[in-house]
Amino acid sequence: MTVLTFTVAVWAISLLAGFLGALTGLGGGVVVVPALTILLGVDIKYAIGASLVSVIATSSGAAAAYVREGFSNVRIGMFLEIATTIGAIAGAWLAAFTSTHIIAIVFGVVLIQSAWQSLFGSHHGSGPAESDALGARLRLAGDYPENGQSCEYGVRNVKTGFSLMFGAGALSGLLGIGSGAVKVIAMDRAMRIPFKVSTTTSNFMIGVTAAASAGVYLSRGYIDPRVAMPVMLGVLAGAFLGSKVLVHAPVRTLRIVFGVVILVMAIEMIINGITGKV
Repeated sequence: MTVLTFTVAVWAISLLAGFLGALTGLGGGVVVVPALTILLGVDIKYAIGASLVSVIATSSGAAAAYVREGFSNVRIGMFLEIATTIGAIAGAWLAAFTSTHIIAIVFGVVLIQSAWQSLFGSHHGSGPAESDALGARLRLAGDYPENGQSCEYGVRNVKTGFSLMFGAGALSGLLGIGSGAVKVIAMDRAMRIPFKVSTTTSNFMIGVTAAASAGVYLSRGYIDPRVAMPVMLGVLAGAFLGSKVLVHAPVRTLRIVFGVVILVMAIEMIINGITGKV
């Protein structure tokens, strides 16, 4: 494969990854890492390094649009970032001492759980009318536009959500996926935040989480500009397109897309991790 062919292939994959990442709150890494390792033969640690760059690009491309449209809850995002940033640094440190095969299998198991919750778990509709005591004290409640109306929602189980965000940050540093899959499930299921708010707030958060661990990967030489640059450009363009589609997409459709994409990627990563192909 020539350099030009490789660059175009990486860009095209990243364009799709950015679109799906913005649409589902996954950050793009969920597609970039498996695609680069399985389809193009890139070492998984270099793929993770490029993915972290793409996650920052996705967050930059989609978050501003979501905040402007009134979907992202900035207060929740900044509060939960405390946990995810600490976790991301811990995960990036652990990555240097972990086998790539184990990383791939862990990646797949985490994503299968997220896919199951999205496709088959029970859902709570538009969220509770009021926050619990801690959510009210921290003033985390908000509203978002839906069908021309403002829908209010409350926030519950803040302590559980905060704990899950530390784990999400650690997975981000270890796997380079932006941990959007875990963040969306934590906010949607544990904290009872509406799905559109969960995905858009996840997009707002993932850039900071990825930046915390990207510095560690950069210092270890795992971010190669020949891979990272086309990934960043493709993801940024895809994220812009995805942010336009999400505003008008039905919630059930978003859940199905979210679940199917990460389920396929999870199966591929587990198989290749077990067989030693990554």
